[in-house]
Amino acid sequence: MTPNINIPRGEHPRPQFVRDSWLNLNGQWQFEIDSGDSGLERGLKDRDLSGEITVPFCPESELSGVGHVDFMNAVWYRRAVNVPPDWDGQRVFLHFGAADFDTTCWVNGQEVGRHRGGWVSFTFEITHAVAAGGSATIVVRCRDKTRGNQPRGKQCPDFASYGCFYTRTTGIWQTVWLEATPQTHIRRPHIVPDLANKRFRLSVPLSSNPTGSKLRATASFDGKQVASAEVAADLDLSPMLDLVIPDRDVHLWGPGAGNLYDITLQLLDADGAVVDKADTYAGLRSIAIDGKSVKINGRSVFQRLVLDQGYYPDGVMTAPTDAALRADLELAMAVGFNGARFHEKVFEERSLYHADQLGFLIWSEYGDCGLEMTEPPMMMTTEWQDAIQRDRNHPCIVGWAGLCETVLPMEDNPDQLDDLMHSMVLSARNADPTRLALDSSGGCHRVRDIDVYDYHDYNQDPAKIAEMLKTVSDGNPPTDWRGYDKETCTPYRNQPFFLSEFGGTGWNPAKAESDEAWGYGDRPKNVEEFYERFKGLCDAVMDNPDIFGYVWTQIVDVHQEQNGIYFFDRTPKFDAARLKQIQSRKAAIEED
Repeated sequence: MTPNINIPRGEHPRPQFVRDSWLNLNGQWQFEIDSGDSGLERGLKDRDLSGEITVPFCPESELSGVGHVDFMNAVWYRRAVNVPPDWDGQRVFLHFGAADFDTTCWVNGQEVGRHRGGWVSFTFEITHAVAAGGSATIVVRCRDKTRGNQPRGKQCPDFASYGCFYTRTTGIWQTVWLEATPQTHIRRPHIVPDLANKRFRLSVPLSSNPTGSKLRATASFDGKQVASAEVAADLDLSPMLDLVIPDRDVHLWGPGAGNLYDITLQLLDADGAVVDKADTYAGLRSIAIDGKSVKINGRSVFQRLVLDQGYYPDGVMTAPTDAALRADLELAMAVGFNGARFHEKVFEERSLYHADQLGFLIWSEYGDCGLEMTEPPMMMTTEWQDAIQRDRNHPCIVGWAGLCETVLPMEDNPDQLDDLMHSMVLSARNADPTRLALDSSGGCHRVRDIDVYDYHDYNQDPAKIAEMLKTVSDGNPPTDWRGYDKETCTPYRNQPFFLSEFGGTGWNPAKAESDEAWGYGDRPKNVEEFYERFKGLCDAVMDNPDIFGYVWTQIVDVHQEQNGIYFFDRTPKFDAARLKQIQSRKAAIEED
């Protein structure tokens, strides 16, 4: 749908499941900081707030109009909305793209829901609290104890940013929107590409199953209908059907080939009338393991990935525009990367949408940093399952990594961590068995049947990286960058192996002697030395026939971390064509 250009981030926030009846609520809201988290007792729920904020940007950001970077234990939002008259008789849902961390919402004085977790989308039904054509006053309180035991990703636990920790995000930081549905309606489907049989397998949950109802699905490519199917919708809560693609209309999704099929879902009543309609899309592709190779569509693909942390100078974790989300991926492709590891953050859906369109590979990750691993909160596994269920239809995602550089508490009982690791992996496998699962990226691997093995190494000497990687061929690779005893970690069983963080070479001549120029290892003396090091490190990995990919740190500088391929404002540091040429050579594990 055409975005509303009169409000910030006016595009539809959920491009994989779109209805026509929706209303974007971004823009000006009343706002107040509640430093003591006493606002409920002080009556903030029932009165106008003292300031204003531009949603969906967090109050720490410039784009919010607030720019308050100190800790905020709680923040409040308030806005009056007119419910469209043509929504009469429909159910009304209030959606949040994401809000950090503990969100409670009231509509017209009634509490409509609470959500804990700062990463994923959530929804409250507000039908009982509003009337079509009437006004709905929405009040939101977000509590955010950043220094507490909650997953915060790269949000800094201290006042000032340092090292690889950055400005915090409090409260609403993704689009807020209303949606109307019929009383009986389609819920978000699960779409599984089945390349072997040239079909999409759809499971489509419904809110209810009226007698005689049917579900219809049609698939189109470039505007031409190529498949359709219909099934009874009154027998199962989630009717299942297949969209079989004729040979002449098979277009594979893969690296650099963002071939997508548009899919329309219709719920029909007993008389054949359309009760509900929703639009989605899918990509036809496969992921498989063959020895130490990871194959996409039956071919070994070397994954040239870059670390993407999704931070912006003016929006913190929220991109200023939808175009900025796409531009970040295009910048990565311009220097030769064919994918990214979305790091320590559950990225908004539109980032995945653009990756789908571009044929850009993604490893999706949970922002687990900030947890006390001996006492992980239960909400973490719940939120991770929510993230997977939300994003599993995106063809760009090739792997799930619930944890990163997880510290094994050697002096404590490790049972909690073991349980957490297994739970995160099982969440991925149960919700989506079609992709790779990793227990802890660069951490101590504890799940014995994990699909792939990985390691982080920021050594700046290509010869030493090459020597370290020889241990993969020997069946005895390093298991954790902290150097834990191998007895602590599950043994390597010749799974596909990748160097999921390396490089990180700092380079910013303007800040060479500054504390604001943090990076890994010794800085190159000049730009030619950077090119030489970049080539040497990439070659060391690509030359190894037992390595299926790498993740270079990182695509852009973030505040004081000056090891990006681009500056924080996305302007170039290097000759893009030269970096692309370095990465474009055939890797040893790739097929001709």
